[in-house]
Amino acid sequence: MQDVINRLRTKKADEGFTLIELLVVVVIIGILVAIAVPVYLNYRKGAADKSAQSDVRGAVSTIEQYYTDNNNSYPSITTIVNKSASFQLSDGSTTAQSTAPAGWVTLSDGSLLTYVPGAASTTGGSQIATYKVCATNSNGSGKVYAYDSAVGGSVKVLASKNMTTCA
Repeated sequence: MQDVINRLRTKKADEGFTLIELLVVVVIIGILVAIAVPVYLNYRKGAADKSAQSDVRGAVSTIEQYYTDNNNSYPSITTIVNKSASFQLSDGSTTAQSTAPAGWVTLSDGSLLTYVPGAASTTGGSQIATYKVCATNSNGSGKVYAYDSAVGGSVKVLASKNMTTCA
């Protein structure tokens, strides 16, 4: 029995970590955090940019649906609309609703969307109107995404990071 007690007493001296070992672990964790935080912040900015791009796509779909539902005429908004909340195409109001019915453009948090109606021109007896839609997100990198119905195609990044270039 005395042998067992002596062995347990001698093993007690080997328990625990040294101060150097703890400092090495703290330094390694600090290096990992220093690498991970900037990468995470860039992912957040990229996600905010993608939400602005998605808002432009959603607005274009809503405008084209409005065009189809209203006898081939685009929304009658005559001024540039700078909105940071969901709005209705017919009058540009920002009355909040729990669900967005047809004719409503929904925006992500932090997004600013501009709708610019173009001039109507008559071609072959039919009236053609154009529009531009631009958006940016305040939480993103500042990129401005734009769609021009006269050109068509996909949503493009404007060279300027200024929303006034959309007009």
